[in-house]
Amino acid sequence: MPLVNFANLDFDQIKESIKDYLRANSNFTDYDFEGSNLSTIIDTLAYNTYITSYNANMVSNEVFIDSATLRENVVSLARNIGYVPRSRKSSVANVSFVVNAANTTAVTLTLKAGAVLTSRSTQSDKNKNYIFSVPNDITVPVDGDGFARFNIDVYEGTFVTQTFTVDTGNSRQKFILPNSGIDTDTLSVIVKDTELSTVSRKFELFDSLFNVTKDTRCYFIHEISQERYELLFGDGIFGVKLDNSNFVQATYIISNGSSANNITNFTYIGNIVDNNGANVSQGVSIVSTNVPSYGGKSIETVESVKKYAPQIYASQNRAVTAADYEALVPQIYPEAESVSAFGGEDLTPPEFGKVFISIKPYNGVFLSSAIKQNLQQSIKKFTVAGIRPEIIDLKYLYVEADVETYYNPNKAPSASFVQNLVTQNIQKYSDSSELNQFGARFKYSKFQKVVDSSNESITSNITTVKMRRDMQVRLNTFAEYELCFGNRFHVKNHGHSPVYQGTLLGYNIRSTGFTVSGISGTVYLGDRPTGNLEKGTVFLFKLNSPTEPIIVKKNVGVIDYMKGEIKLNPINIIGTIVNKNSPIVEISVNPFSNDVIGLQDLYLQLDVNNTTVSSVADNISSGNDVSGTNYIVSSSYGLNSLVRGNPIVTVDVDSTLEATTTSPTTVTPSTTSSNTFGRSTTSSY
Repeated sequence: MPLVNFANLDFDQIKESIKDYLRANSNFTDYDFEGSNLSTIIDTLAYNTYITSYNANMVSNEVFIDSATLRENVVSLARNIGYVPRSRKSSVANVSFVVNAANTTAVTLTLKAGAVLTSRSTQSDKNKNYIFSVPNDITVPVDGDGFARFNIDVYEGTFVTQTFTVDTGNSRQKFILPNSGIDTDTLSVIVKDTELSTVSRKFELFDSLFNVTKDTRCYFIHEISQERYELLFGDGIFGVKLDNSNFVQATYIISNGSSANNITNFTYIGNIVDNNGANVSQGVSIVSTNVPSYGGKSIETVESVKKYAPQIYASQNRAVTAADYEALVPQIYPEAESVSAFGGEDLTPPEFGKVFISIKPYNGVFLSSAIKQNLQQSIKKFTVAGIRPEIIDLKYLYVEADVETYYNPNKAPSASFVQNLVTQNIQKYSDSSELNQFGARFKYSKFQKVVDSSNESITSNITTVKMRRDMQVRLNTFAEYELCFGNRFHVKNHGHSPVYQGTLLGYNIRSTGFTVSGISGTVYLGDRPTGNLEKGTVFLFKLNSPTEPIIVKKNVGVIDYMKGEIKLNPINIIGTIVNKNSPIVEISVNPFSNDVIGLQDLYLQLDVNNTTVSSVADNISSGNDVSGTNYIVSSSYGLNSLVRGNPIVTVDVDSTLEATTTSPTTVTPSTTSSNTFGRSTTSSY
């Protein structure tokens, strides 16, 4: 029999395997292993086997990129397939200040490269000071009033210069930048014949051997241990080879990454000289912040390297599949936080020969027109013939939750205490990587677990889920609107008689109020399903009371409950109740499934501001009402409100087309069906 299972990491099992082996030996048939001195030897053997087995398992895991855990190993394996992890990124701020040079004869003032500003963090680490610098000298003229006006971008961190002297006699010489936290985007490398030479040659960073000749002044980098980097130069075949005594000078910035974001207050500490070389230390105004610091990022995580390195290798510098585009875009545009790509053939109707790419930048909501144009040109170099990439704006899909928590009052001081803890946990979940990305999924069961685990006093929760899209309105213009939710809608009267008093029930969508040309007062969007409850029509209605709708205009659009789409015919909207830097009509629906997915160009977010949390004392659990006679029951289907926000009652009887009334709806059992996107979804209703 074998001595031991070499994959076994259980000490006791290893020990028993050794005993079984010894018992099979006739010399130890009746031996008492527990009470003898031999037990110590067996323990030693088992311990040694355990350590050896553990090391063997760890070594085996570290050989493969998907199972490796140590960053050095993951980076090394990624390097073997040509992937260089993203370095730490410096925060950038735009500031302005004025220098009074009226009492001097200066014609120009020059802000010297290096440290310019200092600031204290507004984040959790408030005791940390940050230095902001400029990489190059900045010269501005002195105007007729004697003022020099600086409007500059500053980079968080300290600029460092590292030098090397080439020794061709040392075959093991390496050019290692000794600092961690380097922002490689700020790396500048120049080479001189000798240290005393006055002529320097700038070398450019390359990430592949394409277009590299023996005369190309290039260098490469790769990450080594402790977030440091090594410079690699050409060999005379691919890239210029360095000669003996060449002097290499590398300048770069050492950054704190994301911790320096959102800084608004700065203090000047720079060095200014006039055109005569004299220092100017007086007359510097208070620094004004035009754009707070943004864009700082930590070094690429191990998980990200594991994800993108194989994808980049598989793409082989060309984009064929949607996954190729999703892998290549972050390399071309490092500011991309999340990328979604899909072919035009997946649309209805299909648009063949196109691939659509939606990008969520780290900073801001949408990409500028200039960035989108530059990206399209850059991506074309990787596309196959006949395929046209198109950069489209992302669409936000918001998830809202109404949470009612039941808690044991014996284990919590108050209802507000429980509410605060639940709200904090929901906020953490909303900021997690499970959301806030394309293809993300709001997981209902996990959300409920987040709520239940907020405090030991919580016994259960009743949570209802809504989806919301914000329709941006073009005021005083006839325009068509289309909203895609990417998830099937729940129809309240699904499975029951669709007719009530001769009128189809509806009102599955809820909107905020707005005004339209030709109709006085505030109107809202409503819906009425057709007989099969798969599609329906959209109408406008007013409120005779918060619970009494009056339809004022029929057939203003159509709704597809299966696809989760709303289309409005040309309509002239002249005003909206909601304004978020632009006129907005908020539209919310209940999803068919409480698990909500961000499909294609839909960027999923949990809207904490529109998520409500309340607490109910669970007197059964506390023992105050064991019989449950006074138990408070909460609805699993939310309120049957007709509109979003505070209802505005504005009725003009002369303009009404018909009056409708609402009726309580009944819940149908859960069913499973296939939606129009090819996914199987389970109804929450």
